[in-house]
Amino acid sequence: MCGIAGWLDNSIDLRDKSETLHNMSEAIKSRGPDEKGEYVTTNCALLHRRLSIIDPQNGKQPMSLNFKNETYIIVYNGELYNSDELRSELINAGHEFSSHSDTEVLLHLYAHFGKNCVHKLNGIYSFCVYEVKSRTLFMCRDRIGVKPLFYYQYTNGLVFSSEIKAILESKTLKPAISETGLYELFFLGPARSCGNGIFKGVKELKPGEMATYKNSKLIKETYYRIKANEHTDSESETIEKTKFLLTDAINRQLVTDVPMCFFLSGGLDSSIICKTASQKYKESGKGNINTFSVEYENNREFFTKTDFQPNADFDYIKLMVDDTSSNHTEIILSCEGVFEALYDSVRARDLPGYVDIDSSLLLFCKEVRKDYKVALSGECADELFGGYPWYHNKTLLFEECFPWSKSLSIRRSILKSGILKHGEEYVMSRYFDTVRRTDKLPTDCAVDKRMREMFMLNFSYFMQCLLERKDRCSMYNGLEVRVPFCDYRLVEYAYNMPWELKAYGKREKGIIRKAFENILPYDICYRKKSPYPKTHNPKYMNMCADKVEEILNKKGTVLSELINKDAIRNIIQNPEAISSPWYGQLMRAPQILAYIIQLDFWFEKYGVVIEC
Repeated sequence: MCGIAGWLDNSIDLRDKSETLHNMSEAIKSRGPDEKGEYVTTNCALLHRRLSIIDPQNGKQPMSLNFKNETYIIVYNGELYNSDELRSELINAGHEFSSHSDTEVLLHLYAHFGKNCVHKLNGIYSFCVYEVKSRTLFMCRDRIGVKPLFYYQYTNGLVFSSEIKAILESKTLKPAISETGLYELFFLGPARSCGNGIFKGVKELKPGEMATYKNSKLIKETYYRIKANEHTDSESETIEKTKFLLTDAINRQLVTDVPMCFFLSGGLDSSIICKTASQKYKESGKGNINTFSVEYENNREFFTKTDFQPNADFDYIKLMVDDTSSNHTEIILSCEGVFEALYDSVRARDLPGYVDIDSSLLLFCKEVRKDYKVALSGECADELFGGYPWYHNKTLLFEECFPWSKSLSIRRSILKSGILKHGEEYVMSRYFDTVRRTDKLPTDCAVDKRMREMFMLNFSYFMQCLLERKDRCSMYNGLEVRVPFCDYRLVEYAYNMPWELKAYGKREKGIIRKAFENILPYDICYRKKSPYPKTHNPKYMNMCADKVEEILNKKGTVLSELINKDAIRNIIQNPEAISSPWYGQLMRAPQILAYIIQLDFWFEKYGVVIEC
């Protein structure tokens, strides 16, 4: 797993931009602290920062290949989980390999098949291949959107990177935001529309998208989209196939040349991964797995039961540690640490984000990284298999809204009167655009049609927000985190599974529970869904409130021209009046205040100006 960046420009000599290219590379150093590499010619520069996971001695990038009168140069960020199969296919076709790195496999695959190689890939990736003689750049992002790839196109050139910060270092654009970007921040944030980089002019390849850049023209294509197909498997076949697909995804992702660990929350998803991996380790004589969990100081004292968070994690974590005999480490975070890391979380995302839900993960990954470079985590099962409450509330299910941000009134209230007047319309346009693009079958019943729409709403927004969170917070610390539930085969199967099977036993993620009930402790398998833990300590709220008061007293800032200070002070004084979350299940008063803190820091730190 790595960081990549590049710059193509036909009007300047990039060999004269060594200092700028160095700054671009340094901007993504955290993604690849082990090695750096570059390929620089007159009109093309490719940069790479490496986190060595597979074949540390080889696999250096940029990697080149001469094949049939063309020279191919690749920079690649990701992991291929079908690398062995692809290598065998290429060897049979006459290719020879000098390493067992998946980078070399991908490079040969592109040289052999061209852009059609993307249909053969199973993994998480973003990569770019430059064809030297034809001066053509090919760009690609994985089907599900686990790995990022941003770009900025201007009159004579193109700049791309795993993270926006490297693009900004090119100085080809200034940090500005348009009205559309403001709508994204204030009415959709911390999520953002697929492809929208928030900074004016910055875009991101969407999941399942590829592009070719040649002669100053960029042509994008969608090579993968989730399609509706008839589900023909019986109930028993569905249970078995669900188990097979997830087990196979987990086992494929256990391949590494460095030590691996596992995130364990005590919930269904991480427990399945840990149990499956534990069994595989013991079968292969690797011993016990190593697991990590996160907790907050004094959380046992301040934990408050809610509909979204009905119970705490610690008892369930112990149950799974005992069941797998794992070597377990509990990482306890302080309120002060979580608060201070709000700023690093912005630096990691290059944007305001999921506030302490981000910062706590960032600190967690920082501690894990002291001993490990790679981990497995249970993200995205809830989006794919109906784990959230909004899948099961019949009233909310059919409402025309993003269900994790149903009410926009709190968002509207913190803005000055007359600011971003069309925010609600913007949100609805994004909503209806997603619904219209949802593929369905004529034979779908009303519930299954709506469940497909709900699936795509979650996939396109809520899930992408969580994947971005996991990538940036982990890679900011040089930690690779793999997400088995994002195997595209499992995603497709889940999409086409009738709701009555997906919600087997009328439970959230019911089919997953049924498929793994014989390998998990009963109390784990049938535990009610509980979200990622957050701090319940009132100290955190007080820290956020004090900082926001400082921000409200500042004059002449970009944020001060946008926000309604009285409304924000009302949140400080009446936190319990926030009746529904700002976003998701966890963002209430403390998190809304933290979002204000991140917005202020982002405008100031990145020097963002408004250009409407």
